[in-house]
Amino acid sequence: MKRSAPISVFLFGILGLACGAGQPPGDATGAERPNIVLVMTDDQGYGDFGFAGNPVLQTPHLDALAAQSAQVERFYVSPVCTPTRAALMTGRYNYRTRAIDTYIGRAMMEPEEVTIAEMLRDSGYATGIFGKWHLGDNYPLRAMDQGFEESLVHRGGGIGQPSDPPGGEGKYTDAVLFRNGTREETNGYCTNVYFDAAFDFMEQAAAEGRPFFAYVPTNAPHGPFHDVPEDWLEHYRQTDLTAALPDPGQASDQVLDRLARSFAMISNIDDNVGRLTARLEALGLADNTLLVFLVDNGPDRDRYNAGLRGRKGTLFEGGIRSPLLARWPGRLPTGGEPADRIAAHIDIAPTLLDAAGVEPPEGLHLDGHSLLGLLAGDVNAAAWPDRTLYLQFHRGNEPIPLHSFAAVGQRYKLVHPSPRGEGDWNGELALELYDLEVDPGETRNLIDELPEVAAGMRDAYLVWFEDVSSTRPDNYAPPRIVVGTDQELVTVLTRQDWRRTTDDQGWRPTSRGRWLLSARENATFDIEVRLVAGSGGPVMLETGGRTIRQDLASEQRIAVFEGVAVSAGDFALSAVAGEGEERRGAHQVVLRLRRTQSLPR
Repeated sequence: MKRSAPISVFLFGILGLACGAGQPPGDATGAERPNIVLVMTDDQGYGDFGFAGNPVLQTPHLDALAAQSAQVERFYVSPVCTPTRAALMTGRYNYRTRAIDTYIGRAMMEPEEVTIAEMLRDSGYATGIFGKWHLGDNYPLRAMDQGFEESLVHRGGGIGQPSDPPGGEGKYTDAVLFRNGTREETNGYCTNVYFDAAFDFMEQAAAEGRPFFAYVPTNAPHGPFHDVPEDWLEHYRQTDLTAALPDPGQASDQVLDRLARSFAMISNIDDNVGRLTARLEALGLADNTLLVFLVDNGPDRDRYNAGLRGRKGTLFEGGIRSPLLARWPGRLPTGGEPADRIAAHIDIAPTLLDAAGVEPPEGLHLDGHSLLGLLAGDVNAAAWPDRTLYLQFHRGNEPIPLHSFAAVGQRYKLVHPSPRGEGDWNGELALELYDLEVDPGETRNLIDELPEVAAGMRDAYLVWFEDVSSTRPDNYAPPRIVVGTDQELVTVLTRQDWRRTTDDQGWRPTSRGRWLLSARENATFDIEVRLVAGSGGPVMLETGGRTIRQDLASEQRIAVFEGVAVSAGDFALSAVAGEGEERRGAHQVVLRLRRTQSLPR
């Protein structure tokens, strides 16, 4: 197993409550170790549930799960996808993992990070992921490289993005996915496909007598919204949705259609949660399965959010709050008051390890703590001292201190809601302080009334920032994709993971970028360059400081460069079509290692 260097500073620790410090409720050793199912949805906000008071949305199965689960009253995630997923997988703040953004090469997690899947796998668990990984599409960054024995995933941050494979562009129904690295054409709506695959995985593991960890991170209800379950779409089109809008006066046909499509995807997720709980019962596994449900960030648009301010991408409560449902019949209580101690995504991995009776590797620093004692009601507030959680997100190659961050304490919250773009903040601080015990909607800024509280939280944040930023030398250098290995004979590079070389958002047709790669030995590749629509003129392939030109007819969209030699070591690769200001970066680039006679395309 990979090891991470010890971190000497353990900020805001809770002595005696770290992961593995105590046994889970009941016997979690040997054959009695629980199965674990972790479900996380994408862009489903805190208020997108019937149990959260949503006046329109129908989620009867999730409502039932909430009634059967132990919960945490205030549970936090990051404002966007990748940071939450990195923290979830490692039990560490995402700034320790090099996964700091959602695209252009910054949604790749350092492969030396130790994941919950690796730790559970190495203790005997069957491990599987079904849905959205979003921590790297190529070796050694894929889910299958990071501890998951079975994987069925899409590329990039979602279906409908530049990482889609040819023939699978934007297909939520009959999606083109990747099973253990191999392209697979599926049948049915993607969310249904993920749950079906998880069911097969669970049944196989049970038949083999192995406890299992099934991670089901759906890409719904993330957009695009052109392809949603038709039965639910028709239902919501026939429903008055204005009550689910913060301002009914904005209820245009376009807004209502978008809302209907989001709700259709959420109700389909709910149907699948119902299928999941029924399948666990049918297999006789429900009583010994810890089922955890959460979301990855706030909703993508303004809609009902249970009185919380903000949405996805913001550091206000509506952008970073998630429900946390944990059902473990006979082990965790149901129907009681939620635990009132704050918790976050960094606590999930330690909690699952604790439930499984698995110790983390020696020297591995975890920022999170096991929540089992809190969820079981065995740990009260006096035994769980107040702590501060830190969340931050903005675009750019490196985090900037004090830019778009939140320090969340048990009572007070310090937030700097600066614009999240890397160049949008002018450097002037406009901090806001809220008392969340009396003002969860963040309506009254106390920054002028409680300057000492704000100053203390700001100073503590800066200590935290320095700590996470010094996890490793060159802490924010982007990971490199490794090419020319037996683990990935064909490497598909997409705009998801390139480093942009033009000053734009990185995905426009006119964008240009380069990929940071590494070859462990000298190798020769046949390189296919797939162009974006509208490209024309010569195609220039630059790799390892060498430029190769190929002229294409205007109607051609693929250029193939045969027998390109690459020396061992780090190098960059780029491909552009056209000349001068009309140059456009490649849509995708495919490297096929010349080691076998027949390689998959």
